[in-house]
Amino acid sequence: MIAIKDLEFHYPTGDFSLSIGALNLARNEKTAVIGPSGTGKTTLLNLIAGIMTPDRGVINIAGTDVGRLNDKARRRFRITTIGFVFQDFELLDYLNVWDNILHPYRITDALELDAEVKAHATDLALAMGLGDKLKRRATELSQGEKQRAAICRALLPQPKLILADEATGNLDPENKSKILDLLFAAVDEHDTTLLAVTHDHELLGRFDRIVDFKDFGNFRF
Repeated sequence: MIAIKDLEFHYPTGDFSLSIGALNLARNEKTAVIGPSGTGKTTLLNLIAGIMTPDRGVINIAGTDVGRLNDKARRRFRITTIGFVFQDFELLDYLNVWDNILHPYRITDALELDAEVKAHATDLALAMGLGDKLKRRATELSQGEKQRAAICRALLPQPKLILADEATGNLDPENKSKILDLLFAAVDEHDTTLLAVTHDHELLGRFDRIVDFKDFGNFRF
């Protein structure tokens, strides 16, 4: 599902750079990414999603070299193929929870919003304990509720790849378990791959594989 080779990335300012010789993830694999802060874990997710582009190397997602796509094609690929749970949620404050969940369908013609999608959105919201909060604006939610709304939005298009950046970081133990159950169910039911950055080592035993950035030994500051 993911094949990375000879990846190099540098920010325009500062001394940080990321270098990964090879990283491969299989379809249906549930992989956790761990490592010290500042080593590039979030940067890697952004590169895989095509939010940023590498200086060199190949990032192949389901047969598509993301780095070779133009901006418009990358956005379309991302919205149809990847569900991204951002660390800072990326909810729109002026929208209520329902419209935030449906937002990917409002901004592109690549996804079709129909009754089946709306029913699925309702099911996700109920599973996340948000059924009574759909009319609330994002600003009226707790951090954990924002996190759950962001996860509903990411899962709604039934993506082939889920990227999660600290998806359980703002949740209590009970909701952490529910979130992982929902993410793992999406992987099992929809032929999906999960790549999750986490600092919560208590959860690592539930993943198929753990990638520790310390073991790369090829990031620089």
